[in-house]
Amino acid sequence: MHITILGAAEMFHRPLENIVRLFFEEVEVRFSEEDGASVRIELEIEGEDVIQTSARLIDKQSGAAYQASYSRDTDGQKEEKEWKRHARQAVSHSLLHVLEQYTGLTQPWGILTGIRPTKLLHAKLKNGMDAETARQQLRSDVLISEEKITLMQEIVERQLTVVPDLYSLRDEVSIYIGIPFCPTKCAYCTFPAYAINGRQGSVNSFLGGLHYEMRAIGQWLKENNIRITTVYFGGGTPTSITAEEMDMLYEEMYESFPDVPNIREVTVEAGRPDTITEEKLTVLKKWNIDRISINPQSYREETLKAIGRHHTVRETIEKYYLAREFGMNNINMDLIIGLPGEGIDEFNHTLQETEKLMPESLTVHTLSFKRASEMTKNREKYKVAGRDEITQMMERAADWTREKGYIPYYLYRQKNILGNLENVGYAIPGQESIYNIMIMEEVQSIIGLGCGAASKWVHPVTGEITRFANPKEPKAYNEGYEKYTEAKIEALNRLFASKTETR
Repeated sequence: MHITILGAAEMFHRPLENIVRLFFEEVEVRFSEEDGASVRIELEIEGEDVIQTSARLIDKQSGAAYQASYSRDTDGQKEEKEWKRHARQAVSHSLLHVLEQYTGLTQPWGILTGIRPTKLLHAKLKNGMDAETARQQLRSDVLISEEKITLMQEIVERQLTVVPDLYSLRDEVSIYIGIPFCPTKCAYCTFPAYAINGRQGSVNSFLGGLHYEMRAIGQWLKENNIRITTVYFGGGTPTSITAEEMDMLYEEMYESFPDVPNIREVTVEAGRPDTITEEKLTVLKKWNIDRISINPQSYREETLKAIGRHHTVRETIEKYYLAREFGMNNINMDLIIGLPGEGIDEFNHTLQETEKLMPESLTVHTLSFKRASEMTKNREKYKVAGRDEITQMMERAADWTREKGYIPYYLYRQKNILGNLENVGYAIPGQESIYNIMIMEEVQSIIGLGCGAASKWVHPVTGEITRFANPKEPKAYNEGYEKYTEAKIEALNRLFASKTETR
């Protein structure tokens, strides 16, 4: 499908294109008059104190026309940045309304295309706004539905219960440690994940660089008296490496990082059941790590084969019970809504199997066609459910988790996510992942160590966010880990020095 949008300044192009993509999975958006467009949208934007926008959509095939308009008071804010923000929201309102008329679809997240909706609510509450006023603003300014606002409020309340000092943790950091290896790469995945078989040389070199980073960063944290809130071993699949390598890695953590026994949470993703062994669970227990992920994604053998997960449903269940035997008392499991060939019946089956296990937390993902994934590159091979059925599955997940005593505690969205929905983390109260809250709400710096790991710097005073990423390819990481470690230490010096100067 080809849509032409006319009358929009260049600064509006990207947000307007994002709005269009909420309605159409495969669409080309252009901002100049060209032949071949199936839909033409004419926009008008005018005014300063009161911004008035309108959108007129013409279906070139049928000749049908649709009209929407919106006006927005800027509250007298003359600063260019604020005016642009108001104007962007105003024109997005008109575009959203006219596309809803044209398609018959209603967008529950309104004009919001960002991945962290709850940050909006946190910001309002932190600035002293009462919950009801915040709710009204989210509804009027961003057009979020009442249902989604209620979900946001429930999550924010839970987060502040789990981490009462959430708004004052900028003086601390969390650590993400990336292990970029998996038994095989899943079809939907775009994380740094390389098949581990035949790459042992790369693994050995990579681990040497990772140990170096841990020692150097740990020393800086000790010297500057910076506490660690959480540590998260992700990937890839961190349990892809051998039990001996895991043992050495956790020993390095205890030796290098400050005050490890008082770190609030250490998590190890063991997401692929085919990487879990008695020897590896023994290592986890030795180092007092009892929070892990074991991710079924689906309890349907055909689905696992289709998405490239070379383990069986039975293996998922067996490894779950094995982990229980070794004292793993906080297990997360991931499920994905909308996997190829799955509809509401298949998802109900997955929930029935999950009920037999009852992990402490459950993350329900909605499938996203990520640009670089094998599934996106060969989309015609992967038939997925339609928008209505995807929505039904998400609603079923919400109902089921509530019935079983789980509470939603974090949420994020992705581009190209089916049904324009969301991913939600649920947990039995008291078993939430603090790291997931940290990474989603961006309340503190997270230092990324390892291949493909990204550091997110949150300025302790201004809250400004910047990023720095290690290379995704093991060879490039192995050749430059000293340089990347030095760059992170320089960033930390700037970050925390400026905070100290303003005291």
